[in-house]
Order: sequence, then C-alpha cells, then structure tokens
Amino acid sequence: MSRAFVKNEGESAPAEPVERRPSGRPNYVTAAGLRSLEEKVDGLARHRDALLQEKGDAERGLELRQAELDLLYYEGQMKRAILIDNRGAAHPDVRFGASVRVREAGGDMKDYMIVGEDEADAPSGLINWASPLANALLGAKAGERVVWKRRQGDMGLEIISVDYPKG
Repeated sequence: MSRAFVKNEGESAPAEPVERRPSGRPNYVTAAGLRSLEEKVDGLARHRDALLQEKGDAERGLELRQAELDLLYYEGQMKRAILIDNRGAAHPDVRFGASVRVREAGGDMKDYMIVGEDEADAPSGLINWASPLANALLGAKAGERVVWKRRQGDMGLEIISVDYPKG
C-alpha cells in the first residue's frame, strides 16, 4: 500500500475551516451581548492581522482562513444585531433580557437569563431566546406554572421571580 494513504499514529489530517451561518431568526442582543460581539470582532480582526504578518505552514493558512470566516460571521451578526435593552425594567412577565428563577418539578431551584443566540451558554444559565426553554418562559409571570417541552419529556416549572438586572 502506498504511504500516501497510511496515517501515522498521532498525525491528524488537516481540517477544513468551519463556516458559521446565521440562524435566519432576528439577531436580538442584550447590551452585554452587543459589547461581547464588538469585542469578538475586534479580537478576531487583531488575530487575523497577526496571522497575515506571519509566514507559515498549511496549519497557519487554515488558522487564517478560520479567523477570516469567523470575522465575517461576527461582523454580519453585528450588522444584524437588534438591541433589546430591558435593563432595570419593571415588567411583571418574562421578556428578552429577563433573569428568571424557577422551581423544577423535583423542587430544585434554577436561574436563567433570556439572551441572544451568540451570548447563550446553557451551563451558565444564559438561554437562547429561541430555545424551547425560553419559549416556555416567555410571557409567564411569577407564580405561574409553565411546561418546558423537552426531547426527554416535558418538565413542569413554577416561575418564582422575574427580574431585569440593571447591569
């Protein structure tokens, strides 16, 4: 067999850059999400510029192509960003930007914040506004019960509090 088709142990084949695509939904962002997008664009532009200054191997070329694709994505997200600033609002119901405390069916308390797609981080409680969990919470008020439609089965949630942090 030709050595061209044999992969040496510990050797990885060069990957192709991954192109991120917008979801097609409105790009709602919180004030913090907008700042994060701006920082991401600035950081990616600096990273790309640094890579352009270097002469390098195929890996550098791949890294440069990935940085350029990421920069295009985040610049597009900035252009499409729709700021929804509910900081400090007194809305009684869950809206974009709300911090929501819920009690799960088993009694566990969880805190979630409804945010934009690019700022979502489920393990940290930052929930994409278009997610099934956000869909269950949006419009609900403290004291109400909602049903979170999940793949692994529906879960009842009681809304304990709805707040709109100022910061």
